[in-house]
Amino acid sequence: MRKSTNEALATLEPSGIRRFSALAAQTPGCIALALGEPEFDSPTSVREGAKSALDLGQTHYPPNNGTDELRRALSAYMARQGVSYAPDEVVATVGATEALAATFAALLNPGDEVVIPTPAFGLYQSLVVMNHATPVYLDTAPFAFQLDEEALSACVTPRTKALVITSPNNPTGCVLAPASLDAVANVARAHGIYVVCDDVYNRLVYEPGYERLAARVDKELREQVVVVESFSKPWAMTGWRMGWVAAAHPVIDQIAKAHQFTVSSAVSFCMPAAVRALEFDPSHQLDTYRARRDRVLAQLAYMGLPVVEPAGAFYAFPRVEQTGLSSNEFCERAIREAGVALVPGTCFNAPGYVRLSYCIADDDLDEGLRRLGSFVAGL
Repeated sequence: MRKSTNEALATLEPSGIRRFSALAAQTPGCIALALGEPEFDSPTSVREGAKSALDLGQTHYPPNNGTDELRRALSAYMARQGVSYAPDEVVATVGATEALAATFAALLNPGDEVVIPTPAFGLYQSLVVMNHATPVYLDTAPFAFQLDEEALSACVTPRTKALVITSPNNPTGCVLAPASLDAVANVARAHGIYVVCDDVYNRLVYEPGYERLAARVDKELREQVVVVESFSKPWAMTGWRMGWVAAAHPVIDQIAKAHQFTVSSAVSFCMPAAVRALEFDPSHQLDTYRARRDRVLAQLAYMGLPVVEPAGAFYAFPRVEQTGLSSNEFCERAIREAGVALVPGTCFNAPGYVRLSYCIADDDLDEGLRRLGSFVAGL
């Protein structure tokens, strides 16, 4: 008889987001408002950068942590946003997913705890469990998806190793207010825990005054903060699988080892393309997303689906429990009966809600909203 596989991994289910996306793909004519993938193509200059690298034969092993050119460019890019990391404190990764995986592998020991404010991207839970650690959830819905310091402190125990924050958030689109960032800083300072900042949506913010934790605390908590970013969302580069992680020594040294032992490096000919992306201003996409957000909010209000107004990313997270359906039932029936796909809140540890992604072509978005409205009216 064969022996068992990784028991922690065996407890995890495959991505629920992908399951509902696959269900939508199997439904003829279904409009998918499920995946968080921009419909834009990657910038021309970025694609040309990869072509040039291929023509120059840049198909060999690159340095594990990324080329000097890319790491310098990433360091300078973050500095312009008030986040200071030297080039040797940055590792180019295979998307933000691998950056997070390497980070948790570097930080966690079996039995450690990680506080995850919910709603939250399901990947955090999966990576924590895979590392034989324990996720501890903090429901932020009572605080309009902000962080209350007393509630956050109550989640911390002697076994707490880290806290994960995402601002703008996936799936709510909410941006953490200064009071929430201060709550994180105060708890991290008091208990010496790490803060993993998943900042992949930081270029997609609709209102002025946005601030990142790493910039707000700067040198004070520098040794406890890990910053994860991605090229996928701001520059519509999902298929390139390029991201990065930044942290102070010696934390980044441990993350770099996990990265090296897992993937060796990011793709060599994608690195010059990534440098070009950092020189490209994607703000025109933000204007498009803002207009779509406003249409989505207006339609959700007309449907009677309550939602906290998203201030960033490209998601809305309306509450649907008042329809009498669970979030899973709502999404399954919406696909079958209306031909429109959303993601249930259970995928984000937030039952009673659904995620609607509006990074989709305008005509499809409007038709999807029309179908959703008819579906809700018929419940």
